[in-house]
Amino acid sequence: MEHVTFLVVVVIITALAFDFTNGFHDTANAMATSIATGALRPKVAVAISGVLNIVGAFLSVEVAKTISGGIVDDKLVTPPMVFAGLIGAILWNLLTWLFGLPSSSSHALFGGLIGAVWVGAGMRGVHFDTVLQKILIPALASPLIAGFVAMTATYLAYTITARARHESVTSTFRFGQIASASLVSLAHGTNDAQKTMGVITLTLISTGALASGSAPPIWVIAAAGLTIGLGTYLGGWRIIRTMGKGITEIESPQGFAAEASATTVILASSHLGFALSTTQVVSGAILGTGLGRRLAQVRWGLAGRMALAWLLTLPAAAAVGGVAAAVATTGTLGVTIAAVVAIAVSAGLYAASRREPVHAGNVNELPAQPQRVAA
Repeated sequence: MEHVTFLVVVVIITALAFDFTNGFHDTANAMATSIATGALRPKVAVAISGVLNIVGAFLSVEVAKTISGGIVDDKLVTPPMVFAGLIGAILWNLLTWLFGLPSSSSHALFGGLIGAVWVGAGMRGVHFDTVLQKILIPALASPLIAGFVAMTATYLAYTITARARHESVTSTFRFGQIASASLVSLAHGTNDAQKTMGVITLTLISTGALASGSAPPIWVIAAAGLTIGLGTYLGGWRIIRTMGKGITEIESPQGFAAEASATTVILASSHLGFALSTTQVVSGAILGTGLGRRLAQVRWGLAGRMALAWLLTLPAAAAVGGVAAAVATTGTLGVTIAAVVAIAVSAGLYAASRREPVHAGNVNELPAQPQRVAA
């Protein structure tokens, strides 16, 4: 452990800070529909999600290996580069959370790392073939697949229950949502918690503390799982409101269809080592349920703004990560300056969020002007 310097400790703490923002940013992925339909009370929902995120973190390390030894060359990466990439990811997460936009924490991390390594080590430090195969292609395909599956499942659910009493259908699917939302949380832990594990493992490999190609140590798995679980429990209420009430008005059969479809796609991708965005998968599934229910209203304006945020996430985080790397790779003073600026910007974004707070008590209330959520 003589390779674990003070800078490495700083990078690990920053990685766990990203993991925390990932947790509250992505709580909506698992629980927004269950909260919107009343299947679960808000506080109960985030508690269940937090616990199952922790459990999911221990079920797989395939995605972590993709991060630590796939998208960048671990022989060229240094701790300051990883630190800079994390800054890009954290700031994008906080900015999109402020506006209630369900953007991808995963792609923010990928973008931050790619930008930082590109600036710090040059183009040869980034494995663009892996980026294309395991990040960009899944990013395009996964929300479309989840949306189609959810649309089909929603249509079948309403067709099969067309003659049943509305109250019976609602109560049955609400019960089913408890199980399906729990599975989304479990799947989220198997995919998103892995990303922080991969970043910490990459840092340890870059300093010689671990051999190239190593899997995450058990303490890394435990730390990442507990941190994302805590972030999930605190609840990203602003994004939960957008996904639960903003895209389309969700009934319990739709909620169940969205959650079941998303779980299938996420677990399959985790097994294959595809580090996809759970946010995009769940958002695509919710949109699909709006298309699958007759007369359902889909708010295409908000959906378009979400899609724009998805397109901007990777390059925006890469740009911030690259700028941070240009400063951080100059030495200890550079790392300190980058850290101070990042903390100041983060504090400013949090202060701005307090002007119009969203919490468990008002999460199911639509704002007076919904379009401002994504402005």
